[in-house]
Amino acid sequence: DSGGGGDPAAPVPETRMSWLPIIALAALVFALAVYLLKLPRALWMLFGSALLFGLAGYAMHGNPGQPGAPADPVVDETAQAGEMMVVARREFYPEGRLPSRFVVTADAFTRRGQHEQAANFLRNAVAENPADSEAWLALGNALVEHADGQLTAAALYAYSQAEAVAPDNPAPTYFLGLAFLRGGEPGRTLELWRELLQSAPEQAEWRAPLAARLDRLEAILAAGPVGGAVQSPD
Repeated sequence: DSGGGGDPAAPVPETRMSWLPIIALAALVFALAVYLLKLPRALWMLFGSALLFGLAGYAMHGNPGQPGAPADPVVDETAQAGEMMVVARREFYPEGRLPSRFVVTADAFTRRGQHEQAANFLRNAVAENPADSEAWLALGNALVEHADGQLTAAALYAYSQAEAVAPDNPAPTYFLGLAFLRGGEPGRTLELWRELLQSAPEQAEWRAPLAARLDRLEAILAAGPVGGAVQSPD
């Protein structure tokens, strides 16, 4: 494999859990704070970081079924957030199908919060195999994170390529919607998720969770000011 330095990858826990509701919950609470509670723009990054790290910590270490369990050692918050991103993406792909070697290495950097390095490996992945939908999706996510949550032209292109390569996979549209929500464009998120839900096969496992998250987002935005219209916080 190309790339300097040792591979910082750590084994992924065998116990699978659904990370998509954790990400969706963080996005919805953030939208609530911004549009309903009028959180000042200057505090967006601080609030978003605290929310993401808090939910990631609960998702990775919380165990409501065991009262009084000893506290786990303190884990780096960047590693928690990176792990959450990787596992959330993997939810959209068959469990038995491993990503390419470039994606595996990039995921190790993502877990350490080194998104620029991850993007470099992912560029190698799509150059070697332009039909690798997961590599394109991971590249889009890495570019958004490297830009502090902003949907750059390069990230948008990566998402579009991921969808072009695997049009039946909902992941590119789903994560693009999350990127728009993080960027303060919930209307674009609603548009994308509604189209995704309308085209979803009835038997798709992700249809019901997506419908629930879409309903919650619509309810939050409808509770906003000015007759429920979503207004830019500029």
